[in-house]
Amino acid sequence: MAILYDKKSLLENKKFLDRVSELYTASPEDAAQRVENLVSRHRISFGSAADEVVLFSAPGRIEIAGNHTDHNNGKVLAAAISVDLLGAVSPSEEPKIVVNSIGYPSVSVDLTDLEPKEREQGDSAALVRGIARAFKDRGYNIGGFVATTTSDVFKGAGMSSSASFELFVAEVLNDFYNGGVVSAVEKAIISQYAENVYFGKPSGLMDQSAISIGGVSYIDFMDAGAPVVEKLGWDFPELIYVVNCGGDHCNLTANYAAIMQEMRLIASEFGADKLRFVDKNEFYASVGRLRKKYSGRAILRAMHYFEENERVDALKDAIASRDEREAYALINESGMSSQLKLQNCYPEGDTAEPIPLALAIAKEYAGVRAVRVHGGGFAGTILVITDPDAEMFGEYMSDIYGKENVHLLKIREAGAVRMDIGD
Repeated sequence: MAILYDKKSLLENKKFLDRVSELYTASPEDAAQRVENLVSRHRISFGSAADEVVLFSAPGRIEIAGNHTDHNNGKVLAAAISVDLLGAVSPSEEPKIVVNSIGYPSVSVDLTDLEPKEREQGDSAALVRGIARAFKDRGYNIGGFVATTTSDVFKGAGMSSSASFELFVAEVLNDFYNGGVVSAVEKAIISQYAENVYFGKPSGLMDQSAISIGGVSYIDFMDAGAPVVEKLGWDFPELIYVVNCGGDHCNLTANYAAIMQEMRLIASEFGADKLRFVDKNEFYASVGRLRKKYSGRAILRAMHYFEENERVDALKDAIASRDEREAYALINESGMSSQLKLQNCYPEGDTAEPIPLALAIAKEYAGVRAVRVHGGGFAGTILVITDPDAEMFGEYMSDIYGKENVHLLKIREAGAVRMDIGD
């Protein structure tokens, strides 16, 4: 029996209602209206090619601890959250992937030509082409599809809208053409490859891993090609907010790259390419020598790296033992280290300093348990965890930053998935 995607039918569909409860904080009515609008637009755009429609969802993510350690084979704690890129997708016999993302130019990629294109760097077409190439190179099948997507993963706000798009494409190829056999970790690695090699952004693997795996994930990137991943049973009672306090990540690639480069420069002094392979005690014993050759910022960033790895392990233990006080203390410590040692709370020369200001404002509110810069930093958002009864915090921050910039979220257990809502 064909799935009916009108709002009334969806609200009578138990599987749909169960999925909405699992994935979103939105009401069933809002979720059903969103799907109806999306599928209607998809069928208008693609006509008879959209007779068969399947829904796919790829979440955004938050980072809990492990700020800027993944690109040096470090450890992170991250979580999938209740905003997503939602796609209406139809398989196609034509060897082409076409994605119409609402609000953005259409993307069309010929699957008979998977070589990198310099003109596509920084464009979504590069991500699609790179993912298809990585699937093929790994011996997996690829094939065409047409898709229409809508997203409430806030672009430029540190929730990894680009990684959501990557994992959406990867999961469609996995589901349609490979029977779902590609693991969550491998889909993350494939997506990172596309972003690094085809898109031209030197990202780590945390964003893709968190979005692909779902839930709260402890990820150890000692072996970046085969990271150790463990899902944790985070069930502390709290409210989670992400506050967009201004600025945009889109033009800050050089700032992110500098963190990676400076950490690796310090590592090179010890004959290693990444800090993970440098002995912490040897590093600290060499600070006097290092400061004659490198900037204080580079040394501070290396200090942050070593301390942050230890904090991630300690936080993992606190979560396992359900020690809320210790867990929130460690998240706060991680945030302070990002601000003072990693120095990613605002770009050089920026006197607006929206993130430090927002952090200071949030810390003053009674009931706030933990607060930190969120994600890559330099602009965008902060993460705030409050007592479950601090419901007025959202209104407090909305008065300052606008209701549209204060987002109450929940952690969702599912990563990038096909939304099965049929019989």
